[in-house]
Amino acid sequence: MQDLMTMIATLRRPRMLARAAKFGAQDYNRDRHLQRILGYGSLPGSGQAVLRLMEMEKEVNAQRKEEDAAYSLVRHLDLLIALLGEAQLYQASRASIFQ
Repeated sequence: MQDLMTMIATLRRPRMLARAAKFGAQDYNRDRHLQRILGYGSLPGSGQAVLRLMEMEKEVNAQRKEEDAAYSLVRHLDLLIALLGEAQLYQASRASIFQ
């Protein structure tokens, strides 16, 4: 199985969507954004959050590819922003372990 950062790095999404997500991730606030996406309650650790977000994003991306009427660009962008934000937090936490 690939590690989380490799899984994220291999995601291929439309350039405009990826750029918007990178821009949005700069203002990512875990408490506000992740709570809204995953539901209110206790938040999972960043690694677990990345896994859950990847599954959710995979489903939304399938809707996009199938041109499903239920596809929401805003929802997809929210998921990608949270995914990138959580990946940054995960990477930072892993870096602090090895220092």
